[in-house]
This record gives sequence, C-alpha cells and structure tokens, in this order.
Amino acid sequence: MGAGREALTAGALHHVELWVPDLAAARHSWGWLLGELGWTPYQDWPAGRSWRLGPTYLVLEESPALSARVHDRLAPGLNHLAFHAGPPAAVDRLVDAAPEYGWELLFPDRHPRAGGPSTYAAYLADGQGYEVELVGSVAD
Repeated sequence: MGAGREALTAGALHHVELWVPDLAAARHSWGWLLGELGWTPYQDWPAGRSWRLGPTYLVLEESPALSARVHDRLAPGLNHLAFHAGPPAAVDRLVDAAPEYGWELLFPDRHPRAGGPSTYAAYLADGQGYEVELVGSVAD
C-alpha cells in the first residue's frame, strides 16, 4: 500500500457518480457542501468534477449521454445521499448557509426531527432535485 493510502475493505463504497443536467450549478451547490463536510477536489474535466473523502469519491458529470434533463428523487432510483455532518450545531450551521448555495430545507415543519424523535438531521434539496440528508451526531 502506497504512502497516504488507506486499507480498503471489501464491500466498502468506492464511488458514486451522479449525472446532472447543469454541471455549473451542481459545482456551486455540491462543491460548497462537500467542502464543508471535508471532501477535497479530486478530478476535474470539461464534463465533470469529483471530490474525495478517504478512499471514496463522488462524481458529478453532465454527460452527453443523458436521456433526460430532470432528476426526480421520487421516481425509482436514487432518493438521497446521507452524510455524517458532525454535532447538531454543525448541521444547523450548514442549514443556515445552504440557501446561498442553492439548497432548500425540506420538511421545515419537522426539522430537525423529520427522521424521527431520536434523530437530528437536515434534509436539503438542490435546484436540480437532488436530496441530501445531513445526519447530526447525538449522544445516546
């Protein structure tokens, strides 16, 4: 194993690739969020960008092979990605800043307990319809 490389676990997530209809908008919203969560830019090419956290990376690509220009999180397929976001104060800070980067708080009437009484999380959607869950760490 090379310097700076982590041991890999069979079955661990290697990467996720999201095809987006507007790469510039996705770079603005996702780039901010991933940076806040500790991900670092990894790869960059005209039709895409990726960020890495440990051995896992996330790709956003505006592929010329897209069959549609709209993502529907309620259709079969990806509903959302969930990220550990740190303590509740970190979740709150991200929620407060999110609108400036194109994210909207989902379920505001139930926030931050939309996932149930024992959870502390924020559910955000970007302008292209992709949803993320920011999970706060709470003491049991």
